[in-house]
Amino acid sequence: MPTTTGAEPLRTRLATLRGPDAQPKPLDARALAALAANPGCRRRALLDGAGVDKSALAEALGSPSGFGQSQFAFIRGNAFEARVKGDGGAELLRLAHQKLGGPEPTPATSRVPELTAVGPEGRAARTELALGEAEAGAWTLLDHPMVALDVAGSSAFLEPDAVVVHPDGRWAVVEIKSFPMIDGSADAAKVGAAARQAAVYVLALERIAARIDPAPEVGHGILLVCPKDFSNLPTASLVDIRKQRAVTRRQLARLTRIEDIASALAPGTTFALDQPAEQLTHAVESVPATYAPECLAACELAFHCRDRAREQGAVTALGRAIRGELGELATVDAVLTAARGEAGDPDDPAVAALRRAAALRAEALASAPPAPRMEEAAVRTEEAAGVREAGAACR
Repeated sequence: MPTTTGAEPLRTRLATLRGPDAQPKPLDARALAALAANPGCRRRALLDGAGVDKSALAEALGSPSGFGQSQFAFIRGNAFEARVKGDGGAELLRLAHQKLGGPEPTPATSRVPELTAVGPEGRAARTELALGEAEAGAWTLLDHPMVALDVAGSSAFLEPDAVVVHPDGRWAVVEIKSFPMIDGSADAAKVGAAARQAAVYVLALERIAARIDPAPEVGHGILLVCPKDFSNLPTASLVDIRKQRAVTRRQLARLTRIEDIASALAPGTTFALDQPAEQLTHAVESVPATYAPECLAACELAFHCRDRAREQGAVTALGRAIRGELGELATVDAVLTAARGEAGDPDDPAVAALRRAAALRAEALASAPPAPRMEEAAVRTEEAAGVREAGAACR
């Protein structure tokens, strides 16, 4: 981690931003995948890097979000994971053998190393040691290992459900989900979310593999384990995540460094929840955000950022696709004035398209029949209601 932000150590600066009594909330792969999907949002990058609890922050800002997993789904997921990993991981290794091939795992050829250590740094070091010591010709199952990944200059510690080391030395990430796999296939959106989450784990494992000589292969196919059909029996599928891995790597590389974002803030800026609401809002608004409708499914501050985007008339509130089509026109007012011909460069393709659309709309309205007056519409409504009542009586 970088050591300084100006004259102040970065760790101290992030602790000040978080608040004197607030414990840092660790980043997980789900948050990293969402962050990589919107790398232009400096607000989320800084809040996640500082370990700020965004759910509590949204509550304090008056824009609470229902984002997150339900308690019922959480309990069901834990129960299913415990069943999959029961009996020393025998069922999970059987599924891995079924999808990855190789010799059949037996108690004599299966290893489940102990990964207990003090703190995330200690667990990450113990995980790297266990991966390096995996025996050739034997199956090795790492239950909830800890891996580290550098994100915008800050270290994030991640905990996959499991990692399997194949007897030939390959490493494979295991994602255990509680949504069903019916007739061998699952909901595409949920599988895509699991693939993006697993891509973060694969990138972290590739960092570890690069430090081992010779470097082992980190599989680009993850083992997705889900309940089979409508039962609680586990089944597995091999999901290719090469596309998600490439996209996530590129997006994480684009993130502005947390050190640079923090250094641009005024001295004394903090997101402590015990300060007055106006000061807290000002502190949050001092960090630029890039809102998009997709944030509603991925960020706890999405409602707050959406309200601000609507107040400012930002076209990003309408979606990234529309924002990309409008070029330099960043607000709704700028779009409307350009469409009316009151502003904008006529040689700009976006301006020309808007004016053409406005002309077509005006032409369509001019040729349309006049709308019925309010009195006529009321009479027609009463007549229609009478017909319906008469029909009901006849039946």
